[in-house]
Amino acid sequence: MDEQAKAKLLNEFTGTVRRAVDDYHMIEAGDKVAVGVSGGKDSMLLLRALRHLQTYYPKPFELEAVTIELGFEGMDFTPVADMCRALDIPYTCLKTDIKEVVFDVRKEPNPCSLCAKMRRGALNGLIRERGISKLALGHHFDDAVETFMMSLLFEGRLSCFRPVTFMDRSGVTQIRPLVYAGEQKIANVANALQLPIVENPCPQDKASKRYEIKTLLAGMCAQYPDMKSKIFGAMQRLPLDGWEPAENWRLAKGKEL
Repeated sequence: MDEQAKAKLLNEFTGTVRRAVDDYHMIEAGDKVAVGVSGGKDSMLLLRALRHLQTYYPKPFELEAVTIELGFEGMDFTPVADMCRALDIPYTCLKTDIKEVVFDVRKEPNPCSLCAKMRRGALNGLIRERGISKLALGHHFDDAVETFMMSLLFEGRLSCFRPVTFMDRSGVTQIRPLVYAGEQKIANVANALQLPIVENPCPQDKASKRYEIKTLLAGMCAQYPDMKSKIFGAMQRLPLDGWEPAENWRLAKGKEL
């Protein structure tokens, strides 16, 4: 793909991100936004799209990238640092012992919850130190549907993370600008743009409850292709707490973009 085609693709994808930002008032003028970068396709493309959005968005905002290094062997974030340098984005990588605590010391039978809690704590602490109050996370359309289904099937309630969440204890506002972008679309665009990806060696990557629900949904969508779009639309129309978009929302009938 030539550079002109890449620029067009990035511009189109950034339009999807902007719709979510506008519909849920995620970014205001003067905001300092940190992107939580794991090195995966979701966070890397989110960072690239927000950097592009920053060049023309009518509400000027600052952008940084932060990584919480969990301690798994073989994870090299040099490509992330190189990309941030090329895009003139300040980048901070914080080394932690989260992997050692969760897997080696605690030997958690269900490690995902503790790992996520420790990652959030480390992220919030890092960005507070840097005077940042908004944290952009790479949760996307499919993550939202899967989280909703996990809550329904495993907890018996209708719930999901919000597109915008203010965390009382930390004073940090979490935003999720990829909620209108499907996982396959993200993978295709990240691949076309040749973004550097850091593979996740976590042993729970394909053994979690989320992966179980992902597999279940994939099977159901083979028979009902628009099922996830209908679930997402229902979340907005109920509306699920925090999911009612602005009046000018453009995601008609919950269709994935």
